[in-house]
Amino acid sequence: MGKAQVGSLAPGRVVGDGRYRLLAQFGVDERGDAHLWRARDGQLKRDVALTLLVGDPADPEAARLARRTLERATHASKFGHGGVARVLDVLALGSGITSSEGLLGVVVAEWTKGSDLVDLVAQRPVAPAAAARMVQALAEAVEQAHQNGLVLGLDHPQRLRLTPSGALKLAFPGPLPEATLRDDVKALGAVLYLLLTGRWALPGGPPAIAAAPMSPQGRIVPPRQLVPTVPADLSSLAVRTIEDGGNGGIRTSAAILRMLDQVAEEEERTQLIKAVGGDPAEGEGTVWTTKKPVKDVARRRKLALGVTVLVVATVVILAWGGLMLINVFQGDSKASGPTINVAAPPASSQPAGQPPASSAPAPPPSPAVGAAVKPQAAAVYNPEGKGDNTARAKYAIDGKPETQWRTEQYKQQFPAIKPGVGLVVTFKDPINLSQVQVSGGTAGTKVEIRSATEKNPDLADTKVVGNGDLKDGDTTIPLAQPTQGEYFIVWITQLGGTDGEFQTEIADLTFLPAG
Repeated sequence: MGKAQVGSLAPGRVVGDGRYRLLAQFGVDERGDAHLWRARDGQLKRDVALTLLVGDPADPEAARLARRTLERATHASKFGHGGVARVLDVLALGSGITSSEGLLGVVVAEWTKGSDLVDLVAQRPVAPAAAARMVQALAEAVEQAHQNGLVLGLDHPQRLRLTPSGALKLAFPGPLPEATLRDDVKALGAVLYLLLTGRWALPGGPPAIAAAPMSPQGRIVPPRQLVPTVPADLSSLAVRTIEDGGNGGIRTSAAILRMLDQVAEEEERTQLIKAVGGDPAEGEGTVWTTKKPVKDVARRRKLALGVTVLVVATVVILAWGGLMLINVFQGDSKASGPTINVAAPPASSQPAGQPPASSAPAPPPSPAVGAAVKPQAAAVYNPEGKGDNTARAKYAIDGKPETQWRTEQYKQQFPAIKPGVGLVVTFKDPINLSQVQVSGGTAGTKVEIRSATEKNPDLADTKVVGNGDLKDGDTTIPLAQPTQGEYFIVWITQLGGTDGEFQTEIADLTFLPAG
């Protein structure tokens, strides 16, 4: 479409029947040969944004597509919203431009002061909270436009600018002929992805921006895998908005707004805590929470556990010392006089053959176990996606109570948001597993021990061989019967926590084979 004419678009050239002098180019949407320029309106003495549709007037198909874009821009001229630059005029062949100009049409809009979006992300990604706020204003514009049956066509980053107030704005209106409402929604996810990662996740992006990486399965790599500080909720929102497949996709701008509102609310709470000297949770795996840091909670839990163990040990030592003294006196009495039974109650109150009433009942015998077997590796098992602190999985088998693996923080309890998440461990050789001990686990968490035949199986192909509820400190989960295997999964079906802050932490896992 008219590539030969592009070279003539240079600063200083006048287009639109001698009215608009080109000042600087801000991008090219190559999908429709739409060139984006800042220009000077010679009549009204003001700067404007021009979307120039370049092409050969003799090409009937190119002319048809350009007419469709101009029609849509004309409809958009009746739409008013702070997130969209106001369309001032639409010029077509024979109506504002001539065939000699090498143009098929021009969309004239008010000039948007501020920064170029591509320049904004060129140095480094935007902070997650700021990215959420930027997209929020744009999503409001999309929602209002869609309610009026209008497609905005914001699925190209060079059409957007950041205003001095920190909001994103569609600065170069002019939707492509084939653009749909769904394209606008996907664009919101792509813009969020761009702000969080500096990558563009839709086809047809500008060469100045790297494309979003894809997984071997052909899916977009979530922002959180590229930038670990991105909150899980925001990362998921971007991917679910862009992707078409599956039932978890986000299809409307209203749904995006609801989620962005939640993120903004959590961020306001976090900033308030910071302002009054608090210490909101930070680090990997934390999502906009005002709770005290999980690390501090874990340290206090382990400190309390250590104190408790010390007290119990002291009592046991004292009790043992007392018994030794009793035995000494009993031994002396046998040598020099009648035996004195210090602890025995009256004979009538104690049936023959029974232990003394003061003795605790003997616990049921525990199944014999052998020495703990250390797994060769541990990985996050998340059959419905990625995430949940994959880099920290190794800490669950390192034997160090000061290091932990933790899930993401979720606003909803399992299985409302997904069936669960867990850790899969691999042994060098198959073991005959009898018990799993969980140290430093979050109380209230429900777990299943599942056997598997491979490292990353479908959940339906695994078998539940034990289950239990985690408590503060250590929790032993016995298997219904010893199970032979090389792969085992500690599968979390219910997270710890309450009130929209659900999260589970595990310090260490110990695997005991049958003795």
